Amino acid sequence: MNNNRDSLDFSKEPVGRLFRKMFLPTLVGMISMVVLNITDGAFVGHGVGSDALAAVSIVAPLYLIVSGLGLMFGIGGSVVASIHLAKGNIKAANINLTQSVLASVIVGVVLGAFVFTFQKETCLFFGCSEALLPLACSYIKWVALLTPFNMFGMTGMFMVRLDGNPKFAMGVNCFIATLNIVLDYLLIFPLQMGLEGAAIATMSAFATGSIPLLWFLLKKTKTVHFRRLKTSRTSMELTARNLGYQMKIGASGLLGELALASTIIVGNYVFIHYLGEDGVAAFSVGCYCLPIVFMVGNAIVQSVQPIISFAHGMNDSERLAGARRIAFGTAVATGIVGMLFMWIGASLIAMTFMEPGCHAYELCRDGLPYYSPAFLFIAINVVMTGYLQSIEEARKAMVFTVLRGFVFCIPCFILLPMAVGSNGAWLALPLAEAMTTAVILMTAKRKAE
Repeated sequence: MNNNRDSLDFSKEPVGRLFRKMFLPTLVGMISMVVLNITDGAFVGHGVGSDALAAVSIVAPLYLIVSGLGLMFGIGGSVVASIHLAKGNIKAANINLTQSVLASVIVGVVLGAFVFTFQKETCLFFGCSEALLPLACSYIKWVALLTPFNMFGMTGMFMVRLDGNPKFAMGVNCFIATLNIVLDYLLIFPLQMGLEGAAIATMSAFATGSIPLLWFLLKKTKTVHFRRLKTSRTSMELTARNLGYQMKIGASGLLGELALASTIIVGNYVFIHYLGEDGVAAFSVGCYCLPIVFMVGNAIVQSVQPIISFAHGMNDSERLAGARRIAFGTAVATGIVGMLFMWIGASLIAMTFMEPGCHAYELCRDGLPYYSPAFLFIAINVVMTGYLQSIEEARKAMVFTVLRGFVFCIPCFILLPMAVGSNGAWLALPLAEAMTTAVILMTAKRKAE
């Protein structure tokens, strides 16, 4: 299938070459967001203090909930549209994409309004202490305003990549990251706006980045386009049915982010119980680093998803197997690199976010090596659940996601510190992710037999 694509043919081009064309710009775009995340944390830690880092950790679950909702609509809409495109039904593909983007923005507006109205209650639910509450509230209200723009950006990027334009998606991500870093510096240091300045910088950057993305989707796409949706009763019922199926396919993406959010919430409670506010500040560094492996894993998934879904729609088992091998191998390689960097560079990482010598720095430096194996297992789990989503095996993907985020993780956080002390809090996530990887591999082996 060509469909007037200048550079990408998901049905005929060799899988390895196609993956490279998708993955490299997607990875660069994701790396720009990783740089943004780390720089933001460094500015907050050095410009405002360790309590501000702890407050960001308190609010972090909201980012993950928004990311999960964006992934649910983005993956679901993209998978369904890819299958329609593989069968030559361009109209149905465009209708599904329009529905997914519009629904995500509406959900973002509703969620943002709710959090903005109940700032204090949300922060307390996320495990905030009374001492950190003023800082957390000053931060979360701007994150709430950011929510609709973030949701649009996530679903819109899926649409851009499906159109065969990963380089434009990369450019938008790099633009948002650069603008955010510049605004972070200006608002935190020269203007002395503290943690609230960091939140305003992030909201402003994502809102500004939505402008070129919307322009591209309205004016420059080649194959996929927005379509006017009908508002008759029958059309609304069909829209609800389509969105229900998209949400079913993408649900494990949402569950994955909710699982990580619950991990951070439980972690906040555990760390503050065993190590106090300094413990939460140290844990926040791990939370800042954690999106790195998730972003890389999602880059792999978002790059390979159109290839897998097209092959699935065409019943091409050879291309499907090739894409699966490439995705899994890339996940293992990047996971090992991330694990080793966090293990060996624990002191450097801690120093990046806080002043050496303080108690929070020492807790972070000593704890990150215990935390580092999570990077390998998370990379594998994210990619393998993404593969299952891409071939419409949503139920299996959801089962594995529930295992890693709830069935394994929460008990590990509760029981390990009781068994081995405070180091058990750092080991909880790696152990839960490793157990999930073992279940996934055993299931795959049993199916192959």
